[in-house]
Amino acid sequence: MNEEVDAYKNALDYLYSFVDFSLQKADTYSSARFKLERMEELIFSLGNPAAEYPSIHVAGTKGKGSVCILCASALQQAGYKVGLYTSPHLDDYAERIQINGEFIPRADLARMVEILKPHVAAIPELTTFEITTALAFMYFAEQKVDVAVIEVGLGGRLDATNIVRPIVSVITSISYDHTLLLGTSLTEIAGEKAGIIKTGVPVVISPQDEEVNRLIEQVAHQHGSVLVCVGQDVLFRKISSSLDSQTIAVWSPNQNPDNPLILTIPLLGTHQATNAATAFTALQIFDKYGLRVDEEAIQLGFTKAFWPGRFEIIQHSPPVVIDCAHNRDSALKLRDTINEYFPGRQVIMVFGASEDKDIQGMFAELLPCVNKMIAVKSYHPRAIEPDKLVGLAQPYGKPVICIEGVPGAVEKALELAGDNTLVLVTGSIFVVAEARKYWEKKTNIRRY
Repeated sequence: MNEEVDAYKNALDYLYSFVDFSLQKADTYSSARFKLERMEELIFSLGNPAAEYPSIHVAGTKGKGSVCILCASALQQAGYKVGLYTSPHLDDYAERIQINGEFIPRADLARMVEILKPHVAAIPELTTFEITTALAFMYFAEQKVDVAVIEVGLGGRLDATNIVRPIVSVITSISYDHTLLLGTSLTEIAGEKAGIIKTGVPVVISPQDEEVNRLIEQVAHQHGSVLVCVGQDVLFRKISSSLDSQTIAVWSPNQNPDNPLILTIPLLGTHQATNAATAFTALQIFDKYGLRVDEEAIQLGFTKAFWPGRFEIIQHSPPVVIDCAHNRDSALKLRDTINEYFPGRQVIMVFGASEDKDIQGMFAELLPCVNKMIAVKSYHPRAIEPDKLVGLAQPYGKPVICIEGVPGAVEKALELAGDNTLVLVTGSIFVVAEARKYWEKKTNIRRY
């Protein structure tokens, strides 16, 4: 057992010995460092394992992980062996690479790293994410998956995952994030996301701003790709919701809206209803051009989908919610979801974020509905100092205190919470991950 632990630790040390943009401040890297040619050289030196199974490729600013998990769950219910590649991870690096909901075994990850080493040594300047992506594609091929669902890491056009030729490409909601790399306008950001569109490969898009729609339509037309717009070509509406799930109806414009398909998902919030409609649409196209996925499998798979840290209620009394909102648009969606599920509650917010995030934008959406804030710093190298958060929050006139460490901040929030108070932990995936891990230890309940 110790040998296995050591081998896994050594494998992670090796992976992290390369450039990892997710651990660096935004001003320390530039788009010039993102070169798809490196990834192409690596993947073809491995025999192009990503070509051995059909795939669904998902880009977007928000919602791409949820769409991936919904698609993977439905495909598994349809009887397939399903690879799922997402990033970043909440707790364990192995979370990034899954087959039928099971993380890659640590021994297998360490073994695959050893196979990769000579290939990596021959290609200069490879990054942690590029090597991990190659490892995932190689593992899926070795394990003979029937299909892989692949989430873009950053952007799309130059992302390491963009060497795949999928059955269907998906672009979820686009908003402002990673602006130093992807551009300062929605059109520029959309151009990077639309870079996943391949000639002749159908594209599904979630409802977007008009300028984003125009750009994606133009790129799809240039590539001769059929474009399917959720909200236009596939219609949906929310029927009901509870603290456990929500139910939506989906139908096509030529269908009777009084006889829709009913989908129930455990993911909460109106934005997740949009993600469910997007995943459903992608699966319909995959059913047509890839593998058979009937509506029964989609319905059952959607009920079983679980995506931790996304408006996850980890305690009901007083309610404690953790959510990985990390840009202004996702903060707005979080605020709307709080108002929907916990109307009239006082809110104590534990907040920490990376320094390069739009913290002022997030505060503009969240602080008007917050009664107290606890500023905290996560373990992450890019995390902003709590005293800077205090300064940024000052214009909103809300009481703010600094607590060292996420566990201490969560406990302080619970101490301050009254019967009618919601404790919210948000700001970045790293803060949420720490809070979640602490809660599992505190309650001795594993939630994944």
